[in-house]
Amino acid sequence: MRLGFSLPVFGKAAATPGGIARYARAAEQAGAASLWVGDRLLSPVEPEVSYPGYDTMPEEFWTAQDPFVALAVAAAVTETAILGSSTINASQYQPVNFARQLTSIDVASNGRLLPGLGIGWSPDEYAAVGIPMAERGKRLDDLLDLLDAWWTQDVVSHEGIGYTVPRTHVDLKPVRKPPVHLAGFGERAQRRVAERADGWLPVWSVPEQFPADVLTGSLAKIRAGAEKAGRDPKALSVALRVNAAPGTKPELIAESLAKIAPVLEPDHTFVDLTYLTGSVEEHLDLTGRLLELTARG
Repeated sequence: MRLGFSLPVFGKAAATPGGIARYARAAEQAGAASLWVGDRLLSPVEPEVSYPGYDTMPEEFWTAQDPFVALAVAAAVTETAILGSSTINASQYQPVNFARQLTSIDVASNGRLLPGLGIGWSPDEYAAVGIPMAERGKRLDDLLDLLDAWWTQDVVSHEGIGYTVPRTHVDLKPVRKPPVHLAGFGERAQRRVAERADGWLPVWSVPEQFPADVLTGSLAKIRAGAEKAGRDPKALSVALRVNAAPGTKPELIAESLAKIAPVLEPDHTFVDLTYLTGSVEEHLDLTGRLLELTARG
């Protein structure tokens, strides 16, 4: 298993000056195959909708780095690790700026960007960026259209939702067209993965909250949908995020990885360390420990 890890973009570790660069460089040298960011714009004191599983917002999200900046920093100090997002709340961003940012990061990393996109769940965040939350699905579809044009056409024009791109030269192209992965367990979200995405972003929890067949069944449904849409179902990649609850021992994480990886057979697997560490040093120590445990098999 080629294992990756979340960059320290949330919590106390995220506030460490130079911490993302230091962690990214050292994690790649230790053997991390991929480095990942999440996306949290706000942590409301009284959220309209609480974070799933909580009464309010976890304290870790009170401190949050910008995902694009974090990926750019990691790109500058690494050479081989895949740089992914799971997930960026794509429909909260202005699409043209979003396309340019992703392209620039892919160029900076020499083609290592894996953009994982979602639509988010927080009404407070949508209110903060002035975008109707009810439009998030169709805005994601529109963004996917724009990205396809931005990455494949030298002259781009586009009529988007609330914006217009006149015929314009777009000569900056990614090293290779970044493989867009989409999140979601709902029927509409999984249909979008099947019909439009290069891959899916499932989530596994430690301790386990549901049986593995929830993921394998969803993946089978997505691949059947891809085949129905005239796409190659085997070409759909899987990037698995493993969420570990606070206080989870690394041995339990490694044990759970050994259970889910052979069943789901993900192309990329990473452990989200957000709830397990409070400093860059702890982030690095746990990274080394998990790499050692998983290498043992």
